[in-house]
Amino acid sequence: MTVFNIDTLKSAASYVADFISGRKPEVGIILGSGLGSLAGSIEDPLVLPYSRIPNFPVSTAVGHAGNFIIGTVSGKCVIAMQGRFHYYEGYPMTIVTMAVRVMYLLGVRTLFVSNAAGGLNPEYRIGDLMIIKDHISLQPNPLIGPNIDELGPRFPDMTHPYDSDLRRRARAIASARGWSLHEGVYFGDTGPSYETPAEYRFFRSVGGDVVGMSTIPEVIVARHCGMRVFGMSVVTNEASGDFAEDYKNDGEDVVKAADAAASKLTYIFKELIATL
Repeated sequence: MTVFNIDTLKSAASYVADFISGRKPEVGIILGSGLGSLAGSIEDPLVLPYSRIPNFPVSTAVGHAGNFIIGTVSGKCVIAMQGRFHYYEGYPMTIVTMAVRVMYLLGVRTLFVSNAAGGLNPEYRIGDLMIIKDHISLQPNPLIGPNIDELGPRFPDMTHPYDSDLRRRARAIASARGWSLHEGVYFGDTGPSYETPAEYRFFRSVGGDVVGMSTIPEVIVARHCGMRVFGMSVVTNEASGDFAEDYKNDGEDVVKAADAAASKLTYIFKELIATL
């Protein structure tokens, strides 16, 4: 298991910096299940498998390729995670969020996160997009343990985890295309099992609009470092709590639904990055 400390982070960041030979990423992008196709729109890409980075974890989840891709999107230098890490893979939260801190050490100050999520809100349909405005977490906090003062404060404020100006710009971009977007609350639990109908109903009753198994730890760490964050969920499966007798959630179907919505998400991300 990787020993986690500031030296480990700096070692990984130094390796990535040497690999990209002077490029200075401004924007970080985390691509969730089935959403890795956005990576195909990155110009002049350099692809760095996680397995080559010292002390770095590897992705094991379905739909996660396991690469950093460094290149240009809308005139900005970006570093994209083509695949993320999850608590359910057996990694401690410090390792789940390690890539975000490496991005910060490379110079990233704005983070875009995406995910596949179940639609708790009964008005949401498979393939819909939701801008994340807030979250509720049942996941362990990634800041538990000794604070790394060099990266951020012991008690970071989470009053505004998702940047209101970036959310406003995203709504305007979608409106100009005639697309409707939801804006709501992401509920995060650990997985890897899909939730029971009673759990879905509970999550909805306390304010969740979608539910997933990622994102929140990354956002907490990004805010700890002082990054601006924009998040978007793709609704990939039903999570209303009211199911037919023969209904079941299937991981492959989740990836297929995310793929189908990826073109809209890619367009919004690209246009939003252009405004930075």
